[in-house]
This record gives sequence, structure tokens and C-alpha cells, in this order.
Amino acid sequence: MPAPHRIAVLVGSLRKASLNRKVAVSMQALAPPSLQMEFVEIGDLPNYNEDLEAEAPAPWARFREAVRPVDGVLFFTPEYNRSVPGVLKNAIDVGSRPYGKSVWSKKPAAIISVSPGAIGGMGANFALRQSMVFLDMPLMQQPEAYIGGAGKLFDDSGQLVSDDTRKFFTNVMTSYAAWVARLVDA
Repeated sequence: MPAPHRIAVLVGSLRKASLNRKVAVSMQALAPPSLQMEFVEIGDLPNYNEDLEAEAPAPWARFREAVRPVDGVLFFTPEYNRSVPGVLKNAIDVGSRPYGKSVWSKKPAAIISVSPGAIGGMGANFALRQSMVFLDMPLMQQPEAYIGGAGKLFDDSGQLVSDDTRKFFTNVMTSYAAWVARLVDA
């Protein structure tokens, strides 16, 4: 059996009880063995400022080196004001610079937006898709993953309460694994 594909997981919510992190952990548990998911933390990244590139902050270097060798990236995002949280946009900016040395290029990606609201973070999902085009990240188109009503998906111990949700999450992860294999193993 070939080595699993390494997948960076970026969670755009920093809350301790983040619904996005709960969904990401659930999807990690349901992922096929062909994916090795690695959470890459973004909360300590100083805001991107090109003036700092001469002596890039250590968290920038750590982040870039964590993402550079992976085969693909999963983005989990809440929706703030119909867009992505600043911390996630900052991580994208840090990874895309310095110009010509982006850690994102050609890495197969998927976006999972998670919200307690009814439309499942659709605005954030669409806003993040715009960045993927510029970053040259082939984005999985189907199944789309807008996870609404996320506060009701878990019991008090953080476990999924619905078999239908578990099946959907499994389908997303299986589809993403096939997407990565198609692009990386070609």
C-alpha cells in the first residue's frame, strides 16, 4: 500500500469550543487511510507585513515549513460578516509570500464551511474560493460542504449525533481522497 497523502488542515476559528474544529476532528476520524491529516495552527501568526520578510518572524517560517511538504489542504472556515475570518486570510497571505515562493501552488484543496446558522457559511465558502483561483490550488467542486446548524451536530462529549451527518462527512472525505489521488498520483 502506498504512503498516505499528507493533508494540512487549517481551521479558521480560534475558539476553544470551535464548531469548525469539532467538524475537522470528526472528518479526520472518518477519513480513509489514504489521507494523513495534520492540523497546522494559525492563531500565532503575526499579521502579514512585507517589511518583515527580511527577517521573517519565526511563526511564519514554522507555518510555511509545515505546509510546504504536504500533498493537499483542507480549509475549515466559519463565516464572519459574509467572508472568512481575518486569521485565516492572514494565514493564506503568509503562505503565499514572498512572491514566487507560495506554499499553496498546485495543492488540491477543499473548503468546508461550518456555521450554527442555516446557510452553513456559504458566503465564507465562496469568498475563500476566490483566493484559491489566485493561489493556483485546484479546488474540489463536489460535494460542496456547507455545514449549517453545526451546534446541533454534536453531543456533550463532542461526538456526532446523526448517522446522516456521519455519512455525509465520510462522503466528503472519500471524495477528497479521490481528488487528491487523481491530482497528486497522476
